[in-house]
Amino acid sequence: MILNSVGIVGLGLMGGSLGLSLKHLLPNTKFIGYDHNETHKKDAIELKLVDKVTDNLNDIFDCELIVLAIPVDGIIEILQNIKSIPKESTIIDLGSTKKQICDNIPSSIRENFVATHPMTGTEKNGPNAAFDGLYTGKTVVLCDTQNSGKTQLKLVEQMYKLLKMNIISMDSTTHDENAAFISHMPHAISFALANSVMKQKDPKNIIALAGGGFRDMSRIAKSSPAMWESIFKQNKTNVLDSIGYFKKELEAFEKLLENEDFVALRAWMSDANKLHDILK
Repeated sequence: MILNSVGIVGLGLMGGSLGLSLKHLLPNTKFIGYDHNETHKKDAIELKLVDKVTDNLNDIFDCELIVLAIPVDGIIEILQNIKSIPKESTIIDLGSTKKQICDNIPSSIRENFVATHPMTGTEKNGPNAAFDGLYTGKTVVLCDTQNSGKTQLKLVEQMYKLLKMNIISMDSTTHDENAAFISHMPHAISFALANSVMKQKDPKNIIALAGGGFRDMSRIAKSSPAMWESIFKQNKTNVLDSIGYFKKELEAFEKLLENEDFVALRAWMSDANKLHDILK
């Protein structure tokens, strides 16, 4: 795979990790970064996530591959403000929602754009959270690929294969419905769990007892509120639907426990165990 230049907007966990990994795999490619945060700019250079940082977005838009690794509302705003790019350039986003992004791509650059969602990440953010290997072995979803140019789609597929990712294709509507269950609702639950503990009289005393289960479930409550506000906003309907299903199951558990119907409660938990037969 040959790439002359890669421009990355957003030098946090996702954008920084992508830059770091691709720099190792494509040593002859020039990597340019852009970020509003001055500290992020400095850190990205010191950590060698990119070769240089620019204050001019046009430097990014001149690149062969343009990566938008910022909150989903920001992705739409940037796309609306792209005046011109080289004809063969490729634009990808790393956003966790896809429908609104795909619906707001200007027709003049639609063939240049490939909507992608790498199903990876951590609860940490910023350039210092970036690491080589974040993408390795993970799944990436490509959405509405029938609207992308053949050249652009081929380049993106080659890039993700180079990163050793598993590629699947899905329409953006289905993606957002599924992501609500597998990613967005779990984050909402984690935020709620953290808040429920923090609102008790002595949260420090409760947390002193915290074991692996609590830490696993509350870990993603450390995720960026700004990023997740944007995701919840764009995928509002699907998130609310998924939370509705979750509430029904929680209410079913509550009723079984109140009625001391422990035989049915055990059966209910056994049904939940079957999920991991699918995950294997």
